[in-house]
This record gives sequence, structure tokens and C-alpha cells, in this order.
Amino acid sequence: MKALDVPCPEWLRERLQQHGQRVPFSTFMEWALHDPDHGAYGSGQLHVGTTGDFVTSPSLSEDFSSLLIHQLIEWLELLGVRHPEGRLSIVDVGPGEGDLIAQLIPLLQVSAAEWLPRLECVLVEINPGMQQRQRARLESVGQIPCRWVSLQELAAEPVNGIMIAHELLDALPVERLILKGGSLRRQMVTLQASGASKALLRWDDDPLPVPMQAQIQECADRDAFELPPRGALDGWATEWHHSVQPWMKQACAAMTDGLLLVVDYALESSRYYNSRRADGTLVAYKRQQASSDVLRDAGSQDITAHLCIESFVGAASEAGWNFAGQCRQGEALLALGLAARLTALQQMPADQLAEALRRREALLRLVDPSCLGELRWFAFLRNAPTAVSNELLDSRFLREPT
Repeated sequence: MKALDVPCPEWLRERLQQHGQRVPFSTFMEWALHDPDHGAYGSGQLHVGTTGDFVTSPSLSEDFSSLLIHQLIEWLELLGVRHPEGRLSIVDVGPGEGDLIAQLIPLLQVSAAEWLPRLECVLVEINPGMQQRQRARLESVGQIPCRWVSLQELAAEPVNGIMIAHELLDALPVERLILKGGSLRRQMVTLQASGASKALLRWDDDPLPVPMQAQIQECADRDAFELPPRGALDGWATEWHHSVQPWMKQACAAMTDGLLLVVDYALESSRYYNSRRADGTLVAYKRQQASSDVLRDAGSQDITAHLCIESFVGAASEAGWNFAGQCRQGEALLALGLAARLTALQQMPADQLAEALRRREALLRLVDPSCLGELRWFAFLRNAPTAVSNELLDSRFLREPT
């Protein structure tokens, strides 16, 4: 991470002064992303899409939703057997611009017509600025009712259905760890005054709090990895996803029966906590440009960190989810019919060549390992295994393409 002499915006300077002029990086990340007045998401400054700060799969191509719908319909049909009466919910947690739900509603109206009277879309959005744009986007989309709630509110009246967390968990606040003198330390963000009016942000570090040290060791033992890894040198740094397990517990409490689909960037622990990955996975995005300078422009750029697959799945299991499996996005989309869709594009009329080429390029970006193809799809079941549950565990996106 670039470290020295990063200008500190006035709002953040005041916040840091109220907290003794230094906070853990996780606190900085929470403020920079989710402060309701100044955070990149909280204030609605960030925009998702091809003309925004970064792209997601739904914002890049509507074909993404047209493939995903095959999996959702399969799950809805199985859940309908388990719950022949009552509401079935599609829950989108962290909906961004509302692209995914806006695309799914017309598809559900065609492909799930028999379920329409029982379907609802639930959007979980903690940031007022983003929620305002989602409401405007979905105001006149289709016949399926939409409502906005928090996970806490949803836990008070849990639903049956499908929960989707698409590129959400990589934006949860993380602890930043650094190796010094052979020991892991917690990285801090410090306010440093320079002259009468100029304030700067700098990295600093503290010993690991005892509870955090114990949690890291417990997870490393459970999931069979070393942290720090063998061969790591002083200055080696990484992230610790302390926010994931509490989120998974909240999500579990919000659902009585159904499935959770997580689509996010993730690495195996052998790649994540590796001595050769000396600066972790933390990265910032602004105007389609990636940067390692995560302290700069606080409140106007996205900040993300990949998940560690083993610790993420372990946290989910401890929270009450049954793990069904995971694969890369390219594998998932092929299993859902990507090859047939590419073939169909080749057969479009000549006067639609430009549209066919645009869609083909977008589909290839969805599976390109240097782009969105590196995303992982994870499926979790919220219920004890039964005969029907086992069918739910055998999800279409995890099967070999036909």
C-alpha cells in the first residue's frame, strides 16, 4: 500500500480527531465506504456500471441475469414443493444500482409466471444514497412487489426463498495485518498534522488485540493454514475478514428456509496467505481505475479485499449454513447455458451485428480470468439436509456443462 503523505479530507480529519487521531484500518474503511454523509456508498458518490467507477456482472451484461435465472427457477421450483403456500422471496443484499433485480423481474414474470402471486423482491441496502437510486430504478419495473429492509428487520420476520450477495462481502471492512519483528501487528490509520491547515494520513501499527489473535489462531487451526505463512519477511501484509462471520449469522437469521448465493472474489488460503503475496489483496477503484493507494480520496473510491475461501466457508458453517459447493464464474455460466447463448449470437441477423458483437464481448468479459471470470460462486443451504434439501444442494451451476 502506498503509505506516506496522503491528504486527509476535512470531514475525516474531524472524525479522527474525535477518536484520538488514530483508528484501525477497518474503522477507516467503514467510514470511507459507509458514512451516510461522506462515504463512497453511504452518500451515493460511487456509481456502478460501464460509465461509473467499476463494473459488476449485471451492469456489464443483461445476459448475466438471463443465465442466472435458470438457477433461480430451479431453486424456486424445489422451494415451492417444500412450501406449497406462502410467500417466496428473492433477497438481494447490497443491490448496487438495482441492476440485478431490475433485470430479474421481467425474466421471472415470463419464466416463473405460476409463482408470481407468491413472489416478492427484498432489497437490503444500508446506504441511503444507493437506496434512493435503487427506488428510482425499480419504480416502474414489472409486477413483482419490492421492499427495502435491513438484515436486522428481516431477522424479525425471516423469509423463505433465495438470498443473493453479489460482490458484497469483499467490501465489508477488513483488518489489515503486517508482519514486523516476526510477529503480526494490526495496521492503524493515523492523522498527522503538517502546518496550520494541512493534515495527512499515514499507516501505523499496534500489537494485535488478544481476542483477534485468538480468533486468527483458531481459524488457522480449523482451516489448516499458517498465518503468517512460512517464508514471509518483515513488511509482509494481508487482510483479516473479521466482519464475515457476523454477517453470515445475520443473513442466516433472516432466512427460515432457502439458499444463499454469494458471488465474490476469493482465493484459496494457499494463495491468499502466501509469502509471495506480500501486500494482500486490498485495492481501490475509482473511474474504472484500480489503485493500491487505499487511503487516498477517502469517501470517493471503492475499497475491496478478496475473501479467503477456507475461512469464509468455515465462518458460514459456524453461522448455521450448509455448504453446497463453489466454482469460478466461468464454470457456473457454462453450466447455465453460456455456450448456447454465444452460438445464438452468431445466428443473429446481419443488421444486428453491432448488438451481437457488443453482447459477445460482454459475455466473454464475464468469463475472462483477467476480468470478471475470476469471481467465485458459493451456494449455501439454510436448513438441515433432507431429501428435498439434497436436491437443492445439487445446484445446476455446480454441475458439468452439457
